[in-house]
Amino acid sequence: MPEDRTHKVSCSSYVNEVEIAFEILAGKWIPLIVWTLSTEGTKRFGELRKLMPSATQKMLTQQLRALEKHGIVRRKIYPEVPPIVEYSLTDIGEKLGPILKDLNAWSTEYLADRGSGTK
Repeated sequence: MPEDRTHKVSCSSYVNEVEIAFEILAGKWIPLIVWTLSTEGTKRFGELRKLMPSATQKMLTQQLRALEKHGIVRRKIYPEVPPIVEYSLTDIGEKLGPILKDLNAWSTEYLADRGSGTK
């Protein structure tokens, strides 16, 4: 994510506050990362990689760092060899869980209405 986008949340040029949510959640893997941590709890980096095999290590790392920077994800490093890194949602990140659950329900209903079904 370009550096100018990661700093945008701190500016005051938004027309509506919902833009902040969309800015923070922008990114191919960010909603899935938040959804996974919300529904499954704390995960190690390797576990997240297995759950998102199409995400490259670099992209997953970048998006986890962006979420950490915005205070959505907490990163905990255990001083072992090799180091163990765990990711979990912060208190404000946990509040996204019900929102994503509602989006999931909406998506399911949308697909059913369109005759597409779900995977």
